[in-house]
Amino acid sequence: MRLDEAIAQFRFHLRAERALASNTIEAYTRDLGQFAMFCDDHGIEQVEHIVADHVAAWLGRLFDDGLEARSVARALISLRRLCLFLRVEGVLPQNPTATIDIPRTGRRIPRTLSMAEVEMLLAAPSVHSPEGLRDRAMLETLYATGLRVSELIGLTMASADLNVGFVRVTGKGRKTRLVPLGEHAQDAIATYLIDARAALLRSAGGPGVTDGLFVTRRGGTMTRQAFWKNIKRYARDAGLHTHVSPHTLRHSFATHLLDHGANLRVVQALLGHADIGTTQIYTHVTRERLKRMHTAHHPRA
Repeated sequence: MRLDEAIAQFRFHLRAERALASNTIEAYTRDLGQFAMFCDDHGIEQVEHIVADHVAAWLGRLFDDGLEARSVARALISLRRLCLFLRVEGVLPQNPTATIDIPRTGRRIPRTLSMAEVEMLLAAPSVHSPEGLRDRAMLETLYATGLRVSELIGLTMASADLNVGFVRVTGKGRKTRLVPLGEHAQDAIATYLIDARAALLRSAGGPGVTDGLFVTRRGGTMTRQAFWKNIKRYARDAGLHTHVSPHTLRHSFATHLLDHGANLRVVQALLGHADIGTTQIYTHVTRERLKRMHTAHHPRA
């Protein structure tokens, strides 16, 4: 089978059978596209002709091009999953990545905001414009729930039950979970719905343009890219001299819960992590914070 055909079938498998998010599928595609170019340079067209030496040489090229170990490891994982898929499909007689070790990357500690910094960020949007009310509701929701940005912008009008105080979230693998909102987020969403959402949709030509919860003046749902730009602007307006992204609030949500005694399993469920090992990274954050507090305040630190 030609390599480009194999990658196309793998993409279809990820989308139709694994139901992965489009951004995840594109990440796999980018990594596999790099490998396809490497194979093309070496005259390799059929996947059956790929051997471990080809994989090792490709990884070496990625390192030579200046990629960090984390990026090289991700690329190898993408290729490994393609090969596993092709093994199951009976295309490959053996997996050429099986003997290749994943580069050691270490564990990157998530960047978080202090509670005071979160308060400054949440207060940055203006309450005197429809966009400001929308953005404040989005930031409050993000910090109250720890949603991924794709989950946040994917919320519909039916997703949020303000009477009960929960949002129904469709996460990775189309798995659904219920996440509590908290009073501040409930109030912010209610104010936005009463005073801002209809005004934004009227600017687009009338109500009912979308059932998305958070909308724009164009009549559609807020996009990832637009929200990323907004949160960076609000961080700048709030005087936060650190990199802030939607995921920063997700990290802060989890860390602050653990700081206040939440059970790790509860945090795992709220974040929608399939593996508790993914959630355990936040225990490293809380330990590091305790060390800093001890160093700063203990007389014999």
